[in-house]
Amino acid sequence: MLKILGQRLLRLLATLFAVTFLSFFMTSLLPGDPAVAILGEAGVQNEELLNQVREDLGLNDPLPVRYVNWLGNAVQGDLGESYINQGQSVSGTIVQRLPVTAQLAFMAIGLAVLFAVPIGVLGAYRQGRWQDSVSSAGVQVALAVPNFITGIFLIWLFAVKLQWLPASNWNRISDKGIVENLRTAILPATALALTQMAIFSRLVRSDMIATLQENYILSARAKGLKDRYVLFRHALRPSSLSLATIVGINFGALLGGTVIIETLFAIPGLGFRLINAISQRDILVIQGITVSVAVGYVLINTIVDLFYTVLDPRIRRS
Repeated sequence: MLKILGQRLLRLLATLFAVTFLSFFMTSLLPGDPAVAILGEAGVQNEELLNQVREDLGLNDPLPVRYVNWLGNAVQGDLGESYINQGQSVSGTIVQRLPVTAQLAFMAIGLAVLFAVPIGVLGAYRQGRWQDSVSSAGVQVALAVPNFITGIFLIWLFAVKLQWLPASNWNRISDKGIVENLRTAILPATALALTQMAIFSRLVRSDMIATLQENYILSARAKGLKDRYVLFRHALRPSSLSLATIVGINFGALLGGTVIIETLFAIPGLGFRLINAISQRDILVIQGITVSVAVGYVLINTIVDLFYTVLDPRIRRS
C-alpha cells in the first residue's frame, strides 16, 4: 500500500508541475499588454510608469524565468498582489472566495447524487417500462437545458413570483448563520445540479443494467432476497465506480465552471472574481485563480482514484 501511495504521490507532483506550467504559459499568451490595460491611456503616454509596471509584473523577463520566480513564491503561499486593487493579495482573494465556490460545488454535486442514484436505479430495475421511459425523458430535458436558463427560471419562480428566496447576493455562514446562507445558496446550487443529476442518473442506469445481469445477482435473487436489498446492497456498490469517477471530474470542473451562475446570482466566488480580473487584465489574479482551480481539480481526482480501493475490493487486493 505504501508503494502505491508513493507512486501516486510522484505522479501527483509531476501532474501538478505540468498543470501549473501550462496554466502559467497559457495565461501569458493572452493578447495585449497587461501593463497598458492596467494603466489605460494615461499610462501609454508615460513611458517611465509603463516600464515600472512591466518591471513589477516581471513582464520584461523571459517566460521560463518568470515561471520559476512565480513558482518559488507560490510554493511559499505567495501568489503576488493585485495591481488593480492595491494591497490585496491574490492568496487572500482565493482564500476568501474559494469557500463560496466550493460550497456551491458541494451542494450541486450532493443534490445531483441524491436524486440521480434512485432515478438511475429505478430506470435500470424497470428497464423498458413506463417508469424508465418517464425518467429517461426527464433526464433528456435536463441535459438539453443550459444551467443559466435553469437559473433564470428559478429566479423568476421562487424569487419574483413566489418571493420565497432572494434573487441574488450571498450570505456567509459566519455573518448571518446557516439558514440565511442556504437561502442564498439553494437556487444557484440547484441550477448547477440539474445537468449533473441528468449525467449521473444515465451513468448509474447503464452500469446498473450491466450489473443486474451478473451471476451473483441472479444467485441473490434465487435465494429469495428482496429486490430492494439486492439493488442497493449487492448491485449499487459495484455500479458506483464510474459514478465516483464522474463525480470527481465534475466537482473539479465546477470549481472553475460556476462563472455564469455566479455572475447571474451576483455571488462573490472565484468565477465572478476571475471574470473581473480578465476584463481588467489583472494578470497575477488570473494566474493565481487559474492555477488554484487546476491544482484543486488534480487533487480531487487523485482522491477519487484512491477511493476506488474502498468501493471495489478487487482493486484493493490487486
